[in-house]
Amino acid sequence: MLFLTTAPLWITAVLLLVPTTILATCGPVIVRRHVTLNRLRANNEVAGFKFATIGVIFAVLLAFAIVIVWERFNQADNDVAKEAGGAATVLRLTQGLDSEHGDAIRKATLAYLRDAVAKDWPAMAQGRASHDVTSTLTGIYGAVLKFHTFDANEGLVIAEILRNVDEIGEARRARLVTASGIVPDIIWMVLFAGAFITIGFTFFFGTANLHAQSAMSGALAILIFGGLLTIIAIDHPFAGSVHVGPEALVAVIEDFGGAAR
Repeated sequence: MLFLTTAPLWITAVLLLVPTTILATCGPVIVRRHVTLNRLRANNEVAGFKFATIGVIFAVLLAFAIVIVWERFNQADNDVAKEAGGAATVLRLTQGLDSEHGDAIRKATLAYLRDAVAKDWPAMAQGRASHDVTSTLTGIYGAVLKFHTFDANEGLVIAEILRNVDEIGEARRARLVTASGIVPDIIWMVLFAGAFITIGFTFFFGTANLHAQSAMSGALAILIFGGLLTIIAIDHPFAGSVHVGPEALVAVIEDFGGAAR
């Protein structure tokens, strides 16, 4: 699934929609060559009831998967915004420290943001994490906890900085978990099996107008696999054509980068 996610959206759409639509369109014609119309019509009532049951079950499952994936995609976007917000707060709080200590924390924080943009995002596009960025994040803690004398006010500022650094780490951990994919393999198996079973059922209805039946089967295939395409496109929120970008982190770098030089 990672290949379909990372490929350009139009390629994924062609690979997913074209073969299945052709199969759905040709299926009734192939079945009609081997089974007479009268025999198919005899099964319309029973097949219609079973098709309605299967269709409802699959529709609920597909809709549930789309909603869950979309919610997790939005959560990934929120995690990046939370990470950027925590970094911006750290950079602002350094103004309450002495110049040497504040400069060290600002440089470490900006270095982390730059590494996250340059290394974490390419790694997450492959479902992995960058160990270099982990080391850079640890460097922020090192800069904050560097031993030196400070008064009570600076102690409060340092405590607040550490709380925000913890939020940065939690937000990064959340996006790394999401980057590996949202939908488990067993759900993919059920979704694709349900899609083919649902479409396959339409082959065994007996209608006088075979062209209309083929067209309806093709339209159903486009609708079902269009839904699956939506899930595939956003299953890995940091990969592919539809993804969460590092714009929030870049904005913090642009806002505070000049202050570190």
